[in-house]
Amino acid sequence: MILSQSLIMQPNLAPQEAAPAEQSNQSGHIFFKADQGLIYLHLPPNKAMSTDWHQLWEQLLHRLAASQKLWPPNTVAYLVANDRLLDHRQLEQLDAALSEANLQLKRVFTSRRQTAIAAVTAGYSVDQQSPTLPLASTPVATLPSAPIPIPTMVEPLYLQTTLRSGGEVRHPGSVIIIGDVNPGSTIVADGSILVWGRLRGIAHAGASGDRNGQIMALQMEPTQLRIADQVARAPAKAPTQFYPEVAYIGFDGIRITRASEFAKQKVRLEWMFDNVYKHHSVATRLPIE
Repeated sequence: MILSQSLIMQPNLAPQEAAPAEQSNQSGHIFFKADQGLIYLHLPPNKAMSTDWHQLWEQLLHRLAASQKLWPPNTVAYLVANDRLLDHRQLEQLDAALSEANLQLKRVFTSRRQTAIAAVTAGYSVDQQSPTLPLASTPVATLPSAPIPIPTMVEPLYLQTTLRSGGEVRHPGSVIIIGDVNPGSTIVADGSILVWGRLRGIAHAGASGDRNGQIMALQMEPTQLRIADQVARAPAKAPTQFYPEVAYIGFDGIRITRASEFAKQKVRLEWMFDNVYKHHSVATRLPIE
């Protein structure tokens, strides 16, 4: 299956569109913010509010009753959950309340892994954000003599679910999915991507620029592959048999090879130089001896 360049994945949120989700909510109250036709529902972070779910729920219903006439029917809503822990039941309650107010919940921003897993399982697109420390938490007087901190690695996001059409997962580390990634769905990871199932959607590894990112799947049938700044269409011919495969950046762009061969580091330089430059934008499977 060959894809035209017009189908190259574009993030659903451009940098300027993501700004409302990045804004800090230190007020201790729920609030709505409209931006470019979207409604952002901001929940207060745990440190800003010690109320339980029941109190938070009552506050949400009050806000919805006072604000629901401010947007047209079926307006798309994004939930900015911050570091609040939400389970599947609470997300269902939020969805039902928003639907009653003519809002359609589509995406969840969160820094909690449990919330991200619950949201993906419920069928929402997820943007998991790394928690950041406020600047004031580091005394200025200690900066000159303090050692330079080593950036901590973001833990992988493990999901046991099938990512359906329209679903999207974003994570600042690696993403591991036990299940299928259906056509029309997207995974964007700053690290690598492992699909323990069929990969038939769009996968973007090394999204922050890491060219060492890899994409692995038990059955590789992607709509499109992206690693760092490299983009590849699906191979022109589907294989007659499927094996676990790995996509990575080679000399000419994105390459696909069997996982067993990749693990043995058997890259045939002569074959690559003879063939790779004929297929710059197509992910090509290496021959197996």
